[in-house]
Amino acid sequence: MLLLALESSCDETAVAILSGEPGQPARILASEIASQIELHRQYGGVVPEVASRNHSLHLRPLVEQALAHAGVNMRQIDAFAATSGPGLASSLLIGATAAKAMAAAAGKPFIAANHLEGHLLSPFVDTGIVPPHLGLIVSGGHTLLLDVEAPGAYRKLGSTRDDAAGEAFDKVAKMLGLPYPGGPEIERTAHDGRCDAFSFPRSMMKEPGFDFSFSGLKTAVLYTLSERNPETGTPLPDDLADLCASFQEAVIEVLVVKTIRAAKHSGRRLIALSGGVSLNKTLRAAFEKACHREGITLALATPGLCTDNAAMIGFAGLLRAFAGESSPLDGDIDPNLTLAAR
Repeated sequence: MLLLALESSCDETAVAILSGEPGQPARILASEIASQIELHRQYGGVVPEVASRNHSLHLRPLVEQALAHAGVNMRQIDAFAATSGPGLASSLLIGATAAKAMAAAAGKPFIAANHLEGHLLSPFVDTGIVPPHLGLIVSGGHTLLLDVEAPGAYRKLGSTRDDAAGEAFDKVAKMLGLPYPGGPEIERTAHDGRCDAFSFPRSMMKEPGFDFSFSGLKTAVLYTLSERNPETGTPLPDDLADLCASFQEAVIEVLVVKTIRAAKHSGRRLIALSGGVSLNKTLRAAFEKACHREGITLALATPGLCTDNAAMIGFAGLLRAFAGESSPLDGDIDPNLTLAAR
């Protein structure tokens, strides 16, 4: 089966073409992304109107580019998929409408994909098989722990009660005067800092359950800046690396401890880590160390599948197509779409 997938949930316009058969590794024939980071950097975050306008500009050229790179034509595509949620409404509409139009014109099935499911399943693209496991999605918009029995069979164990981990990285980076997106900048700056220089809180570590909270940590950084530099509330030059390292360590410790605890609770011996924040090398190393200590296998998405991309949407779409599922062309997007068992 050949499937063409579109992703436009936020500020990345992405198109991918995948080939696959049930139980076999998916082959990514093309994966094209037009990033808008430079456009939004001047605003310190994503501006929805700017994002949707640029999705419209980039989508058709990316589809043509993907077809050329894959060496196929539109008549050979067997199904079309697009992210239908969650995300920015104006951005979601661009990709979903385009995929529906192509599916209608070709007389082929359309699959409305869940952005979160794309992330969740991304560590298994190379095998094509999704075994029972505990999944942690950690990104700019989501921090979510899921007990996964099989594709489509998910049980939420925990999520953030306020800021997502990636959102906390971006907001703290802005406080520290670092450019958007903040995650990579904090990781880079933290490399030269001491992670024990500042004692930041590990929220909800001792509470029952598996929910997260990062707003208190963000506030602690703000108060620390005010205490260290009352005149401006900006970081002292000698503090910057230590602040980044200490903040990053606090986030990572909470993610690792809660995830290991949830794996033990659910009896899962496999943890899958996905989402843009999972690119953080210090986070990956911490998970590898903890999983090795506990005798748990760790599955990581390849770097190209961690940030928003259409290949992960295509893989989720392939699995649904293999199960005989499709979506109505008159279905709507859902900016607040959750991830639940189908």
